[in-house]
Order: sequence, then C-alpha cells, then structure tokens
Amino acid sequence: MANGNFTRVTEFILIGVSERPDLQIPLFFVFLVIYGLTVTGNLSIITLTSVDSRLQTPMYFFLRHLAMVNLGNSTVIAPKMLINFLVKKHTTSFYECAIQLGGFLVFIVAEIFVLAVMAYDRYVAICNPLLYMAVVSRRICLLLVSLTYLYSFSTSIVTSFSVFSMAYCSFNVINHFYCDIVPLLALSCSNTSFPETVVFISASTNLMFSITVVVASYFNIIVSILRIRSSEGRKRAFSTCASHMTAVSVFYGTLLFMYLQPRNNHSLETDKMASVFYTLVIPMLNPMIYSLRNKDVKAALKRFLTNSCC
Repeated sequence: MANGNFTRVTEFILIGVSERPDLQIPLFFVFLVIYGLTVTGNLSIITLTSVDSRLQTPMYFFLRHLAMVNLGNSTVIAPKMLINFLVKKHTTSFYECAIQLGGFLVFIVAEIFVLAVMAYDRYVAICNPLLYMAVVSRRICLLLVSLTYLYSFSTSIVTSFSVFSMAYCSFNVINHFYCDIVPLLALSCSNTSFPETVVFISASTNLMFSITVVVASYFNIIVSILRIRSSEGRKRAFSTCASHMTAVSVFYGTLLFMYLQPRNNHSLETDKMASVFYTLVIPMLNPMIYSLRNKDVKAALKRFLTNSCC
C-alpha cells in the first residue's frame, strides 16, 4: 500500500513523443498534418456514406462507423498532444487523464470489433451472396454496431476504474504522449496486480475473439475466391482483400505487441512509437485503404462535389 508520507498526485506530466526542445516545432507540424488528414479523410467518409443513396449498403454502413471510431480515437489523443508541443509545461489533471484513457479505450475496443464485423460482412457477401440481404439486414447492422459501442463503453469503464483506483504518490511523470495504461501503472505506488490482470484478460479476450472472426472470415473468402473461374474476378477480389488484410494485420499486430507481452519485457519507448502508429497513423490511412481506392466512393465524391458546386 502507499506510504502515508507521500503526497497524493492531483496532476500528471506528459513527457511527449520526444524531450528534445529542437524537435518540438517540427513534430508539431508533422502531427498537425497527420491529424488534419485524419479529420478530412474520415469526415469525408462519414459524409459520403450518409448522404449518397448508392452507398446505403451494409458495407458502407460499417465503413461509416469505422471512420467515426477512427476520428474519435485520434481526437482523444491529438489535440492535447499538439498543444503540448507548443507549451513548456505538459501537465494534465488527474481527472482529465482518466477521461482521456477512458475515451481512448472506448474507441480502440470499438475499432477492434468493427473490423471483425466488417470481415464478417465481406464473408457473407462473397461466400453467401444470395443470403446477404437477409443475414446482414439493416436491423442486424444496427444491432451489431450498438452491441459494439455498448461493450466498448463497459470495457472502458471497468478498465479505467481499475487503473485509477490505484494509489499514485509523489512521482507523476508519464513517459508517454497521452495517458495510457502501462506508463500509468508504472507510476503507481500500490500493488498493480489486479489492474494488470484486468487489462491482460480484457485485451487478450477481445483480441483473440476478433482475430478469430477475421481469420475465419478471410480463410473462407480466399477459398471462395480461388473457386472463381475468371482470372480478372480473382485478381480484383484478391486486391480488395489484400488492402483490408494489410491494415488489419498492422492494427492487430501493434495491439498484440503492446498489451500481450510480459510486463518485465516492456520498453516504454518502443511502446510509444507503436502507439503513434495505431492512434494517429492508422486512423489517417484507413480512409485511403478502405475507400479512396474504391470506385463507388470515388464516384460518390465526384457527385457530391458536383452537386455542391451547382
């Protein structure tokens, strides 16, 4: 337990991506561009899939929610990070830190399950096209998305409470650019075995379930594609799956690397770089990976711009 002579922490200090003063302004502009592209790309997807009548299908319904999750995840992290590049004192209050961690967990868990749902959607569309509209009806889509958000919110509440119920004493410097679980637990002056167990069980369960859905879906998709007689059809289908699976593999790979390795093997600097990738870079890339190479979305964008100009 914490020693009674320690001062209880009321605020934390975020070290940031780098402590070098000469890198703060260049890094500010780099991450400002990344965040600007993230907001522009994901808002474009949300707008197009909402207003274009030809994009009112289950696939684009899930894509819209993936864009919303990506935008939320990036927005929880990036604004505070950008401000800290410009100020000398990188402080955040205890409750602000708790809210940031809770928001991050809501969106990251939601993204894990939205990606799994999108893989299942593609499996039904390719392997059972005649049953597609019955199996992935609007009611089922709404149910899947609602359960995803409800579960991610519940997971966030439980995990955040377990982390911030620990005692934080004199040392309050977080070796990270946002309030994340591992660097926070490293500061605790009480026994952290309970929150570590909660985090490990939650992360491993969520990842294993969603990865199983993705792998099983794409295994059946690949088998179905190989049965297509047209070489052009196979090439087009493989191209779409390759882009999706590349993004999914990178996303799941970074999360597995971050949360499922033993505590004594953690390198906070390495984790920091991995966090940059899945909190800021992947949300920027997802609109390009999932939609900007898609002919339907390109056509919808042209129609939207033409109507706006007219």
